[in-house]
Amino acid sequence: MHDSFGVREIFEEIRSVLADPDVNRLGPDCAEPAWDSPLIGVSRGDDPLYTEFQETIGRFHWTPLEALCSGFPEMDVAASDLAVVVWALPQTAATRRDHRACTALPSRRWSLARHYGEAVNDLLRDRLARVLVDAGYPAVAPARLPAFGRETSARFGIASRWSERHAAYASALGTFGLCDGLITERGKAVRFGSVVAAIDLPATPRPYGDRTAYCLRSSGCDACIRRCPAGAISAEGHDKERCFAYLRETAMPFVEGELGLPVASCGFCQTGVPCESRRPR
Repeated sequence: MHDSFGVREIFEEIRSVLADPDVNRLGPDCAEPAWDSPLIGVSRGDDPLYTEFQETIGRFHWTPLEALCSGFPEMDVAASDLAVVVWALPQTAATRRDHRACTALPSRRWSLARHYGEAVNDLLRDRLARVLVDAGYPAVAPARLPAFGRETSARFGIASRWSERHAAYASALGTFGLCDGLITERGKAVRFGSVVAAIDLPATPRPYGDRTAYCLRSSGCDACIRRCPAGAISAEGHDKERCFAYLRETAMPFVEGELGLPVASCGFCQTGVPCESRRPR
């Protein structure tokens, strides 16, 4: 028999992890929290957006059903039986403040959050999938599956088999900015995590109908263009190859020298912009 499990219980599971100062911290030698209080959204496995994502990004991009079946290949389940749970982890005010002051190379706090904070996010992915399975609901964290990996999209270039930003968009957490970051009610300085589960949860109503509804580009905002040290953002959008070249050739060597870790730390387009910590209105 299934234990009773709903959105409230899932949110409390995430919140309890983040409330533990021994887990939610910027590193083994830094007791500051890596993440602020989370946001959570839900979409259904048969939401047409997931088919649309696959059509536009590439056939390699999983639907929720394909993700779950990658972890449970013998399972007989329909897309309509699934829910996608997505959370957003906002950067702390201290991390945003430090990073906002930088212009060419990432702040120490931001790099710590990118490395140790993402380890917290991985723990959340693994723990929530395990808790759901233990409660009787088959579940996977797509980004943690062995088959997850980088792919190349004919239309968009660098891509992967599961985009948590796209899942967040489908799950009512926000819309895309000019730089491809997702603008949530807590802004764009966030990281996302997700699980797909065979569980009946109601979808969070999407308060938008356009993928760029929260972005101020139509009002002439060019803040993220000006913030990008790589020149990878323009009025036409985000140049992923130029962005990744900056990460590989400039940011990672700098962070490795600073922290001893080769961290892909950037995020300039997420701070010092109107959508840093809120949805601009």
